[in-house]
Amino acid sequence: MDAYLFIDFGSTFTKLTLVDIAKEEIIATEKSYTTVETDVTIGYKNALDKLNKKVNREYNIVKKLACSSAAGGLKIIAIGLVPELTAEAAKRAALGAGAKVIKTYSFNLNNDELSEIKNSNADIILLAGGTNGGNSDCILHNAQMIFNYKLAIPIVVAGNKSCIDEVKRIFAEDIEYYVTENVMPDLNHINVEPARETIRNIFMKNIIHAKGMENVQDTISEILMPTPASVLKAAEVLSVGTKDEDGIGDLAVIDVGGATTDVHSIAEGAPSKPSVMLRGLEEPHSKRTVEGDLGMRYSAMSVFEAAGTKFMKKYLQSSFDIEKEFEKRSEHTDFVAESQEDIEFDEAIAKVCVDISMKRHAGVVEPIYSPMGMMYSQTGKDLMELPYLIGTGGIIVNSKNADKILEAALFSMDDPTSLKPRHPKTLLDERYILSAMGLLTMINPNMAIRMLKKYIVKL
Repeated sequence: MDAYLFIDFGSTFTKLTLVDIAKEEIIATEKSYTTVETDVTIGYKNALDKLNKKVNREYNIVKKLACSSAAGGLKIIAIGLVPELTAEAAKRAALGAGAKVIKTYSFNLNNDELSEIKNSNADIILLAGGTNGGNSDCILHNAQMIFNYKLAIPIVVAGNKSCIDEVKRIFAEDIEYYVTENVMPDLNHINVEPARETIRNIFMKNIIHAKGMENVQDTISEILMPTPASVLKAAEVLSVGTKDEDGIGDLAVIDVGGATTDVHSIAEGAPSKPSVMLRGLEEPHSKRTVEGDLGMRYSAMSVFEAAGTKFMKKYLQSSFDIEKEFEKRSEHTDFVAESQEDIEFDEAIAKVCVDISMKRHAGVVEPIYSPMGMMYSQTGKDLMELPYLIGTGGIIVNSKNADKILEAALFSMDDPTSLKPRHPKTLLDERYILSAMGLLTMINPNMAIRMLKKYIVKL
């Protein structure tokens, strides 16, 4: 029988999904700790050995496709003109490509900022600035500064098309650069898909820094994209569907990981109530936010700093030395909660991550006074009437209380200006397959949506 093998090199675990092509069924899934400190091949082989022991018949694996967020995933610096406009558009393009935006710069770069960029661990720089036919000075200044500092980082140029020829002249053959469409061609109108695709192509070519990844590449068909981009692809096809298969409609995915918490929403996010005016940059239909300070292990101390003792106690029933518990998880990233106390504390961390990440992802509405009386201004997406909320990530998938963890994402009168979902149906990525199905969309999107409908279950 023919099968696909999908591999997700995660920041904490390497996860394998074996799929029967003819039956469109999952044969088996398995995971092993990602040995990013030594050689990711070790963790991959450990997971593969465990998977093979589960499978009691021979399968002909016709394709092995992978995504990766090992070694911190894909790290991008976004540079634009105005912080609220082109810099924000550049950031959204990078996030949608599955990257972690480690810094955003605006206006003309100075020497200190260029030194900071040169000494960073960024994999790609996304250079934007100016609408088409608008400001050229800023992007040209920043291109010249990048050239002067001889940055050995791929540059994605996604700014004012009127000055692209001059940018090419500045970079010439000394800078590795890729030109794509402007991320903000018109004022308040974003165009992120071309930049996302360019970033993904660069990732496929040369952004695999985890130790031993080059050895894995020899044994698999292709590493297609960063893991978050794969999850976003799966969410998009499940929501929108294909020309042959219907989607389920608007949805959001919350993915709580060891290093970050990602939120993906596939929805227009227009105001759900009258007398509400939209303000700020246009929201993309497929939006991803990544919270680098919200994670179960690598970012545990950052969660403690973001939440504080009082906020943690909101989700704890028992008494804990809260700071000590966070330190334990931060210092031992391979720690697995087994006792009831450790499980309770882990689930409380997850609830905090879900609560804060959804608050940051969703929009806000604020009252404003006008000659016509009281009105409201909306910034960001209105998700209050969102029909579906999907949970994924190890802590949610393996929890007996997944529904309670996801409840932390819902609207509460404690924060009345937030546009978080009010009453969505909660679904679970029970077999941990969203990233695998994102990879499947690249070769058979109709099969991917049918399998997503089969395996994404109601809580």
